[in-house]
Amino acid sequence: MTSLSIQAVIFDMDGVLIDSEPLWQRVEYEVLSALGVPVTIETIQQTTGLRIDQCVDYWYHKAPWADYDNAKVSKAIVDRVAEEILKTGEAMQGVQQAIEYCQAKGLKIGLATSSFYTIIEAVLSKLSLSDKFMAVQSAEGLTYGKPHPEVYLNCAAALGVDPRYCLAIEDSFNGLIAARAANMQTVAIPAPEQRGETKWVVAHHQADSLLDLPAILG
Repeated sequence: MTSLSIQAVIFDMDGVLIDSEPLWQRVEYEVLSALGVPVTIETIQQTTGLRIDQCVDYWYHKAPWADYDNAKVSKAIVDRVAEEILKTGEAMQGVQQAIEYCQAKGLKIGLATSSFYTIIEAVLSKLSLSDKFMAVQSAEGLTYGKPHPEVYLNCAAALGVDPRYCLAIEDSFNGLIAARAANMQTVAIPAPEQRGETKWVVAHHQADSLLDLPAILG
């Protein structure tokens, strides 16, 4: 890939910009366990990349509980994760360098995430990134979150760039499917324990961290 073919880089957020996936998994485990859902940290990983209401719906259909209120459970999880991010959130390796490289190359920079705006605000504030993105798109108000491509298509439109000339950076398989469905170039940065899994071959590129971005863009 040459830098001439790519006009915009669109970042996923959780697991790409901020090391929040363990926070999500722990909070989801605690909230769902309290509702009687027989989850483990390992099974929680099945829904990584999905919008939180989709996660709650998924687990409700696996193990229904009384007085189902998706919005209430989703909000409880989101509020706790946002609080934890503001207290202990840390950037993933290479975030600053990747954004500075994109800026130096004159590339447009976008953010496309399944997370609600409460989480987006917490992350951008914690990492001092609020002024770095030319477009920030959440799947919060959409009919479908990832793996549906709409949030990526919306971000490309907001940036004014044809999706074919966008490079999406993802850590989850659901997010990767969304970016591929949007007809974007893709980079997968799987969690270390998932790097050997064959499913990542659907990505155009696989990286260990955002520090690899300059080499990928060329």
